[in-house]
This record gives sequence, structure tokens and C-alpha cells, in this order.
Amino acid sequence: MDVEQLCRDYGAGEVVIARDLTEIEPQDVVAQFDAAIVDLMLGGASTRDFASALRESGVPFIFASGHSDADEIKASFPGVRLVAKPYSGDDLIEAVAAACGRSSGSV
Repeated sequence: MDVEQLCRDYGAGEVVIARDLTEIEPQDVVAQFDAAIVDLMLGGASTRDFASALRESGVPFIFASGHSDADEIKASFPGVRLVAKPYSGDDLIEAVAAACGRSSGSV
């Protein structure tokens, strides 16, 4: 599934794909993202600190990952949805829309 195209199909203007956390400027997370889909492991590194920065900055996000301990995520990030791989495009869009407080008709 092409997540970038899926997001565009549902109204996302600009989609940034990062394959490594070094591609993201941590000091300006709020200005970079309106919402985020976060894999728990990116480039072999945990993204938990990045997710914490998103939460602290008020950027809505979800986890979409095949590397998951659902109980640990619920404990560390209450209220943040985990969409486990393999997932459908509908599940992913629905989760992002809910995180943003919208219906899944537009993300």
C-alpha cells in the first residue's frame, strides 16, 4: 500500500515520508506536521521520543506498525491509536481522521 498516495487521495496537501529520524527537524515539529503516522521503529531506531515530542507539541498522531506491544503503547501513549500491520487503507485513514477530530471523509 502506498501510504503517501492514500493520504493524498483523502485530501492531504503535502506528505512527508521519513525513513530515518535524522530527516526530521526535532526543534520545529509543530511547524512541520499537521498530523503524523508514526512507525514504532524507523531506520532501526525507536520513535518513542519523537512520538513524545509530537504529543507535547499537540500534533495529532497515530502509530502504524508491525513492531508492537499494544499494552505498552496504551500505557505510554494513552489515547493514541495503534494500527497494526498489515492494515487496510480504510483503517489507517479512519485512525488519522479520529486523531485529528475529523470524519474519515477528509484527512
